[in-house]
Amino acid sequence: MEEFVVYILFSERFNKNYTGYTSNLIERFKSHNLLETKGYTLKFRPWEVIYVEFYNSKSEAMKREKYLKTGIGREFIKKLIKDL
Repeated sequence: MEEFVVYILFSERFNKNYTGYTSNLIERFKSHNLLETKGYTLKFRPWEVIYVEFYNSKSEAMKREKYLKTGIGREFIKKLIKDL
């Protein structure tokens, strides 16, 4: 059974965060920091993983990612960053 990860990245240099989900966190993290040639995360490198949650299904991970992008979810992320 495939496992999915919801993750939050933080760029201390730019004080930016990014929330996403994947089935392969290591490869996705490498993509955000090294491989991508366009997109949001390219502009704010380097990134560090500051939070992860594991899910058994893609739909659960997508639902959680969507929640973390709401106002309540963004407050949760702000607190995470503040506590670093």
